[in-house]
Amino acid sequence: MNPPPSISAAIITFNEERNIRRCLESLGDVVDEIVVVDSFSTDTTRNICEEFSVRFIQNPFEGHIQQKNFALQATTHHWVLSLDADEALTDELRQSIRDWKLQPNGAGAMNRLTNYCGKWVHHCGWYPDTKIRLVDRRTCKWGGVNPHDKLLLPGDMPVIHLEGDLLHYSYYTREDHLKQITYFSSIAAKELHARGKSSGFGLIFIKVLAQFFKSFFLKRGFLDGSTGWTISRLSAYATFRKYDNLRKLNQGREL
Repeated sequence: MNPPPSISAAIITFNEERNIRRCLESLGDVVDEIVVVDSFSTDTTRNICEEFSVRFIQNPFEGHIQQKNFALQATTHHWVLSLDADEALTDELRQSIRDWKLQPNGAGAMNRLTNYCGKWVHHCGWYPDTKIRLVDRRTCKWGGVNPHDKLLLPGDMPVIHLEGDLLHYSYYTREDHLKQITYFSSIAAKELHARGKSSGFGLIFIKVLAQFFKSFFLKRGFLDGSTGWTISRLSAYATFRKYDNLRKLNQGREL
């Protein structure tokens, strides 16, 4: 019988002093190596990481996909658990990964449960938000369109669903959400513009209404109460910012 495979954890950071300790503590005895790739944080992220058995690497940030692929390839074990700094494993998920080690016959997918301003969100299209995060780095890589990255697998690789949740501490305040909307809507608009997409007021109006209807009604955001209302409104606003930024780029204007 083959010994259980070793697992590396790969995490990218930039000024994550609010989150990184929780993330590292949650890994416990689940992984055999932790690699943190940092894009030159100016807070105490590095000091916190040095309290743990972490290999800390600094690398210039050229995009989320590029940085995550750099971290993936910086690990020394074939199997890699790729996390964001604002994520943490539940006890149940840790046990599922230990069980997976006894019979590693595919990539590992897990449900992600998001905490929004202190409230766990079970609707709005935010849960179960299943993510593939445990992969063989020899055959997998990060891809997608910035900032919506995802791990790409070979077509013949089976995917095993791991029980337990990946906890995602997304936003501590509504202002945090608005800042990220501003940041990511610009990135997303530039990606769409580079692909030759166009936007106008009619399209923006339809996209915004569709996003709110999807989040609040189809995905039952109303069951999350005032939190669901806030998320649905801001999701619609994020859609507006993305396509309005695309409209400006189509006109040759700077963002």
